[in-house]
Amino acid sequence: MNARVIALVARNRERWPLTGDQLYVDLDLSPDNLPVGTQLALGSAIIEVTDHLHTGCAKFTHRFGSDAIRFVNSPAGRALRLRGMYARVVEPGRVGASDTIRKL
Repeated sequence: MNARVIALVARNRERWPLTGDQLYVDLDLSPDNLPVGTQLALGSAIIEVTDHLHTGCAKFTHRFGSDAIRFVNSPAGRALRLRGMYARVVEPGRVGASDTIRKL
């Protein structure tokens, strides 16, 4: 999930883990920037963007409110993947908090 979006929605960094996401990144997650199949290097790991749409769940709605889920799932929110995206691990590896993400 984009770190700027969760910062807006959660309003408190201690609440970020409540989303259940594994990574929070400062990166444009939109399909224009990261089409399906794009591979990303994070630390020594490589992941690949999938076509599965991430829309959030009842837990996300309960924890962050109906306005938050409507915001991330609005037409613009979906177009920008504001709720985040799914990726599959192509090559396992170590990922650290300050690692740079590179498109391959």
